[in-house]
Amino acid sequence: MGALTIHDSIPIPTTTSSMPRLGFGVYQLYGQHCRQAILAALAAGFRHIDSAQLYRNESEVGAAVRQSPVEREQVFLTTKIRAAAGSPEKTYQSALDSVNRVGGAGGYVDLFLVHIPGSSREAREELWKALERLHAQGKAKAIGVSNFRVQHLEEMKEYACVWPPHVNQLELHPWCQQRDLVQFCRDNGIVLQAYSPLSRGEHLGDEALGAVAAKHGKSPAQVLIRYGLQKNWVPLPKSGNPERIKQNADVFDFALDDDDIKALDGLDQGPSGALFPANVK
Repeated sequence: MGALTIHDSIPIPTTTSSMPRLGFGVYQLYGQHCRQAILAALAAGFRHIDSAQLYRNESEVGAAVRQSPVEREQVFLTTKIRAAAGSPEKTYQSALDSVNRVGGAGGYVDLFLVHIPGSSREAREELWKALERLHAQGKAKAIGVSNFRVQHLEEMKEYACVWPPHVNQLELHPWCQQRDLVQFCRDNGIVLQAYSPLSRGEHLGDEALGAVAAKHGKSPAQVLIRYGLQKNWVPLPKSGNPERIKQNADVFDFALDDDDIKALDGLDQGPSGALFPANVK
């Protein structure tokens, strides 16, 4: 694992695409602040940006990438759709509008996710069919889900033409490891993305984490990102601070050993360790 670099990517099974191993999240970043954060992330070496309709910043993501000297083809752009819009055609149009906001008119996104499973099987099917349509048109190079449990993934077999979904984006960090779900995804070739890999800073003062950080001369946040990489997740750290953005990218000059991984694995609190408990039930 020590040979990992910020330029490394992970193949997305059953597609011709690959995804950079480290991504940049833009939740709660808006307007010019969002654009500046993305430009800072691209300057720091990030080539993977994660947005969503819910975040209300898809247009800023697209504008920042177009403003950047980095070629569009070198940047992996993700967005998500949260809710069906009332009919299959309206839901498809909602998703297509997102593609145009992020990728520009006539453009594409590299990954489009269903943001949450919600409570309705009919809505899940309608959302997935919209993404399958975009995928078939080349407007979404890969499609996946977020916060889907095993039962939701199994249920998809009843209505999906594309199964397994290419990606499942989950809350993943040492205190919320979702091991059974992670294993199911691994067994079925579903790439795992980790949102809130820094646990929103809630555990940065943890003693065990601090000991690992001190051992390597790194910050607790850098250790958490490295942990996600070595678990073969795709971490999506978020920051609006240019210095922290650079630090979050600086995780490729050290590697955690077996003792470090064991110590961090031992922090798992199951569902009670989740920042978003409704998504892990």
